[in-house]
Amino acid sequence: MKIATIKKLCCPFDHADLQLTTISTNLEGDVLEGFLHCTTCTRLYPIVKGIPIMSPDEYREFSLEQPLLERWEKHLEGKTYKNFRLTGTAVNVIDKQ
Repeated sequence: MKIATIKKLCCPFDHADLQLTTISTNLEGDVLEGFLHCTTCTRLYPIVKGIPIMSPDEYREFSLEQPLLERWEKHLEGKTYKNFRLTGTAVNVIDKQ
């Protein structure tokens, strides 16, 4: 996904700005893997193969996102992930639902 396109996105729930954390890019600088994080509601939206997963919570499956988040643990800066949101700091980065 192109950075210019990412800059136009907002949280689909509260229309707040999103912060980008890039995990990998291609040679052109497009984001292939990473996540967007809402600064207001704290929802996290993974970017997989250049496509952001921004579906409503009821259509998302934690079990499908969990392996990604375990791989990205160092990028979460010690925050926990529960109910598709990042919260505070904790010993375990991924809270199982």
